[in-house]
Amino acid sequence: MAKLQSGFLGERAIILPTPIIEELKNDALGCLLHITDIGYYPKACFHFRKRTSEEALQYILIYCIGGEGWYELNGLKQKIEQDHFFILPKGKAHAYGCNPKNPWTIYWLHFDGEKAGFFSEGLDKSIAVSPQRDSRIEERLHLFEEIFASLKNGYSKNNLEYSIVSLFYFLGSFKFLGEYRENISGSNNLSDITDQAIHYMRENIQKTLTLKEISTFVGFSASHFSTLFQKKTGFSPLSYFTQLKIQQACHFLDFTDMKINQIALKIGFEDPYYFSRIFTKTMGISASAYKSKKKG
Repeated sequence: MAKLQSGFLGERAIILPTPIIEELKNDALGCLLHITDIGYYPKACFHFRKRTSEEALQYILIYCIGGEGWYELNGLKQKIEQDHFFILPKGKAHAYGCNPKNPWTIYWLHFDGEKAGFFSEGLDKSIAVSPQRDSRIEERLHLFEEIFASLKNGYSKNNLEYSIVSLFYFLGSFKFLGEYRENISGSNNLSDITDQAIHYMRENIQKTLTLKEISTFVGFSASHFSTLFQKKTGFSPLSYFTQLKIQQACHFLDFTDMKINQIALKIGFEDPYYFSRIFTKTMGISASAYKSKKKG
């Protein structure tokens, strides 16, 4: 079976230079926690890594949002499904990779520091973070983008320290998964059936949902749910979901330097040409024209 180290369509990654990492190790804040590598691999077919205990120099978080994969630790191999994560401990031999028939889409980062062990303890198994009524997946992924963007903007002291502070919160959302969900803002009233459906759409913005999946989540038949949703919003559920996707695409066009094909993959459009047609139909202009348009 073919095994690739890198080279996935739409991938993004930042590997911090060794001198910067050494500076972080000696920094009052950085010595507690810092990132060494961070990235996003969509549909990473044939993705594979294997390290000896001597090569496992950092803790590694892998968050699978689509597809399937596996990892091997302490001689045990475990399957990883969509909406699951795990953290590999530092200093232990390991291997991991995708399911070639259903390759995973993953957010990943390598981290280290005096407090790194605290955030990884007990998380070396597959843990579910599936979308629910109190889930905050969208917020977590936005936080990942904050960290990525701060590092991509360069290694100034402010950028590095902001990435560290954000990393504490990001890892905390996994370490204290229940508390993170329970502390959802009281202003987010999800009691209404339409609000619940929209919440579910936003939490799955990177996927291709069916009407049945959405209606099942809120506990109604597809036909009855569609009638209620359209009466409340003026749009069919799937049309509304497409609008949310394009809204998210606009956010990435406005605030990141991601390429259009990367954005398409990130919000669940495998065909960038189809994404371009839908974007133009929704916004009235092409994605490239939108990106160059002056706003504000």
